[in-house]
Amino acid sequence: MAAKKTESGSATADRRTDSTSSTRRDAYRKRVFDIIQIGQVSDLPSRTFDFFIITMILLNIAALFLRTFDELKSWSSLFDLTDTVTTGVFIVEYLLRLWTADILYPEDGKIRSRLHFIRSFNGMVDLLTILPMFFLNGFIAFRMLRVVRILRLFRINAYYDSFFVIRNVIIKKKNQLTSSLFIIFILMLASSLCIYSTEHEAQPEAFGNAFSGLWWSIATLLTIGYGDIYPITAFGRLMGGITAILGVLTVAIPTGIISAGFVEEYTNVANPLNDRSLNLEEIIVNLDSSWIGKKVPVIEHDAAIRILLVYRDGKRRYAKASDVIRLDDVLVFERAERDEDQA
Repeated sequence: MAAKKTESGSATADRRTDSTSSTRRDAYRKRVFDIIQIGQVSDLPSRTFDFFIITMILLNIAALFLRTFDELKSWSSLFDLTDTVTTGVFIVEYLLRLWTADILYPEDGKIRSRLHFIRSFNGMVDLLTILPMFFLNGFIAFRMLRVVRILRLFRINAYYDSFFVIRNVIIKKKNQLTSSLFIIFILMLASSLCIYSTEHEAQPEAFGNAFSGLWWSIATLLTIGYGDIYPITAFGRLMGGITAILGVLTVAIPTGIISAGFVEEYTNVANPLNDRSLNLEEIIVNLDSSWIGKKVPVIEHDAAIRILLVYRDGKRRYAKASDVIRLDDVLVFERAERDEDQA
């Protein structure tokens, strides 16, 4: 009997040890997550990490540009070393973000949260800046995408920032933009065929076939006018003038669509609920917030507020009971009136 009690006690102790160890691992992982996310002024390690990453990005870009100077070929080994070290830092950072992705997306499981991060805008930017180290050498310019990361570190691209506004406008107006681009494409083909018909006999070397006029068509429709290929016949010049006028009118179509989209988007951002007379407030959920990982009804009950809108990843939506609040969410809310006994 004593032996059984001893074995039972040993098993309980092992479970407690495992539980304690798991708790420590979770706490350690949460601390790593806090550090690699955008730091608060009060969190010195996180702020230090932000500036360290900014330094690595600037060094990587500087090495990328300086190695193109023939006068600095003797320093090429230093530039290669800088490139290797900084890219190594980016790889470690990317792996840490994958490791802590379930904290960033608490509503997803461990696997789905990692896939969510990989498919996210920030995850794609980080991945594309690493890939040229292993393959896609011809796409080394992807590393310039790290500049986007600097903007993110300084919180320049919050929900109201122009980057997200531009993206939202393009997404909302994609059907109209696609139609206008299709019209431009048809005009390019038509003008290319017409200029070939009028200029082929006069300039067989410049307009050898219908597709040879496509470059001229692009330059004329978009009003670039490089002048390397141009019509010399009277009818060809008339065709060129008509094409140039159509180009100005056609390019104005997507410009107008995008301008209208900007007006709509900024109106929505400035007055998210302009049909209601509410005393609204907003807050950005930062690392110090206790709301991260909690559902909307829980926060509403604890803070005596009513959450109306959630801005996440540049998208606005009405708050739902199933929404789990994440880091960097922007919440638009109104304060609920408590009963006197609850106050």
